[in-house]
Amino acid sequence: MLVIEDLQVELAGKLILKHIDMEIKPGETHILFGPNGSGKTSLLMTIMGYPQYKVVSGKIYFKGVDITNMPINERAKMGIGMSFQRPPTIRGLKIRQLVKICSGNGENMDVEALARAVNFVDFLDRDVNDGLSGGEIKRSELLQLMAQNPDLMMFDEPESGVDLENMELVGKIIAHLLEQEIHPKSTKPIRLQKRERRKMGLIITHTGHIMNYITASKGQVLYDGVLSCVENPREILKCIANIGYEECVRCILENNLRNGH
Repeated sequence: MLVIEDLQVELAGKLILKHIDMEIKPGETHILFGPNGSGKTSLLMTIMGYPQYKVVSGKIYFKGVDITNMPINERAKMGIGMSFQRPPTIRGLKIRQLVKICSGNGENMDVEALARAVNFVDFLDRDVNDGLSGGEIKRSELLQLMAQNPDLMMFDEPESGVDLENMELVGKIIAHLLEQEIHPKSTKPIRLQKRERRKMGLIITHTGHIMNYITASKGQVLYDGVLSCVENPREILKCIANIGYEECVRCILENNLRNGH
């Protein structure tokens, strides 16, 4: 459902993503590792369609459609959603209003029913992200994704700024959004029809804590704008912890070459 072919991207005249190839199939969740400044957020923003990220060459396909030059709102309507690491504060717009916008259902949206699932009812009439803690902002982002219900969900460091208590809630809600049928014990489960899992995820993480709550299909490392490998995400995390990103990338590439991959 998401296919990226030989993608190269510039930001402010600098090449930041180089020959990126990626495929995420229905039901898959991929973990994206990489040091700060390696291009991870830039990749997500490019997939989402932010115009400052200029595609120099290559293509992005979603559901078989070339979306390389499609505007953000059209990508969102097609079913792409994103949770930001540091979303902006928007004064004058209430979170309740934003959730209704995300849903596309206007006044027919039961915002409070969704908000109860993320323990967020008391914040609905606050301005978007104004004065909220890191954990509260993450829950607001998840509430917006729940309302949008996209087919491809991208999460930029969902652990960032979140304490341990909120991490459990955030992790289990992400698993639920990805149709992995896990839901916080503190709330009533939202019933899912029994069906083949179709939702796709692309998650940036430094710590790997999110993997305690979700099942990831593949892990990949983005280093200096280059997507270097595809491996079991827990093995990649161990490699990074033991020898660092640069040596990890070199080690995995050498192993793949020896194994004929």
